[in-house]
Amino acid sequence: MAQKTASIIIPCYNVEKYLPRCLDSLLAQTLENLEIICINDGSPDRCIDILRDYEAKNPDTIVVIDKENEGVWRGRLDAIAIARGEYIGFVDSDDYVEPNFAEMLYTTAKENDADISVGGFHRVDVGTGKILSTEMTEERPPFYVEQEPQRLLELNGAPWNKFFKAEILKNIHDFEVPPRIFDDMMLHLLTYPMVKKVAFTPHALVNYIIRNDSIMTTIDKSKIESTYNAMLEVKQVYLKEASGKLLYFLDAAAFLHLGLSLMFRISYDKTADLKDELRYNRVYLDKNFPTWNTDQIISARNARKYKGALRKTYYGRIIYNSGLMATALQAYRAMISAGHDIKW
Repeated sequence: MAQKTASIIIPCYNVEKYLPRCLDSLLAQTLENLEIICINDGSPDRCIDILRDYEAKNPDTIVVIDKENEGVWRGRLDAIAIARGEYIGFVDSDDYVEPNFAEMLYTTAKENDADISVGGFHRVDVGTGKILSTEMTEERPPFYVEQEPQRLLELNGAPWNKFFKAEILKNIHDFEVPPRIFDDMMLHLLTYPMVKKVAFTPHALVNYIIRNDSIMTTIDKSKIESTYNAMLEVKQVYLKEASGKLLYFLDAAAFLHLGLSLMFRISYDKTADLKDELRYNRVYLDKNFPTWNTDQIISARNARKYKGALRKTYYGRIIYNSGLMATALQAYRAMISAGHDIKW
């Protein structure tokens, strides 16, 4: 079948309230010859009825995959396998995008001959529609991964503000047992050994909805082991496919996502002993990603030069090594409750 300019993949589960707005925003895109692939992941609500209705009205644009519930990872890979776009993007089914979302990401990728293009986004309160923050809209020059692998830390861990060259995603490593959380971040990490260049567009293209019942706020300790195991699987991919500099990056990314983000998320689990989790986390990182605590990627020099995510990760490592991580996480959560957050 004929190639599309881009394929947008939307996993759908229990989002009938938000799904029409998401689909309408994608059907209003200014980029021509777009494909929208929707995965109904065994959703118990009316998602499949909504999807079939939109598919019937837009048969040249919308493709529906109806399947038993297997989780976001499996659903995305099912969609990637049939995608006809030159580039592939993702949108969460409870979010909505600006009309130029696809065009800006596609044009940025093509003009820079980039494997990944990255745009900005708004965080929007689900109840009021108020924009809570605007992120990733600073002017950023493109970069080559081989020359500046540390800049991969600038990329937020969600795929919904990016376009990926399709051939990269179609050759991505598949987990035998996908992680139950942090699968977005793992998808990014698994593309990087195949990525040569990353480019940015300084426009807020996605409206990311903040919901109290989202997976971001319903994490518990029982899901952590699959994340640790999946990260070890990612390391095996890097050992086979990546260069030395990128291996140093992976250790830094392991600290950022598992030492900082994972510990923050698990701090919300009232059944977990955070100090025990931190001790185990330190042993895990030291054993499997040992250069996280060197200056190969996370360094004062990189913090000064690149600022942003590199600087926050550097200071995060100082706090982590000081033994004050539990206290810092408690203080950070208090800031968030008071309406103040430190964004990437």
